[in-house]
Amino acid sequence: MTNENSNKILQCTGLSKTYHDGTLNVEVLKNIDLSVDRGEMLAIIGPSGSGKSTLLHLLGGLDQPTAGKVRICGRDIEKFSETQKGLLRNRHLGFVYQFHHLLPEFDALENVAIPLLLRDIDPKEATLKSREILKQVGLAAREKHRVGELSGGERQRVAIARALVTHPDCVLADEPTGNLDHKTATQIYDLISELNRTLHVSFVIVTHDLSWIKRFNRVLHLENGKFTTHQETRESRNLIIQE
Repeated sequence: MTNENSNKILQCTGLSKTYHDGTLNVEVLKNIDLSVDRGEMLAIIGPSGSGKSTLLHLLGGLDQPTAGKVRICGRDIEKFSETQKGLLRNRHLGFVYQFHHLLPEFDALENVAIPLLLRDIDPKEATLKSREILKQVGLAAREKHRVGELSGGERQRVAIARALVTHPDCVLADEPTGNLDHKTATQIYDLISELNRTLHVSFVIVTHDLSWIKRFNRVLHLENGKFTTHQETRESRNLIIQE
């Protein structure tokens, strides 16, 4: 692997996805090329139904493309079994969703530790690592609280901590603040920006909210299954906001 390629956390080439419903074929993604650099903050924006979430699922190996290839840290995932894909995701990727998907019967610390326990890491070590990441997201005092005892913002912080506890190369986030009020959403994006800076973790965030565009290194606009614009500069980001 070349030094140039080693800096690429995620890559896809010619990525397409078509869903079949009886005689109807719905082409969701059309020949997408994309690469994500180490430490990058990338936003993918676009209207509902444009294929943003589908793209995120394909990049994370959670769904199979109709055509094209996905590479995670240089590894072509189409050559992997589902078990191997799961191990690859657990090692290199973290996931954050609009709905936190925490387990209500567990407290915050236990929820964060789950990815580590799936790696067969010693429970004591998993607890220590989970406690440390909860401290980093500002929830040290809430580690023993169950999901029902946490606010919406706190739940999403736990979900972010869970995504980061394995020290992934990249976090894929699908509308991570979609269910939060503006103040709480701002706090979450402040946290993501800080973690990106301090941990040098890449973030690929799907969002329809343009309030946060200036926080990203790069912004891509997806519409009708294709990237219609590649926004790389502050001036071009301002153009998106004005639109």
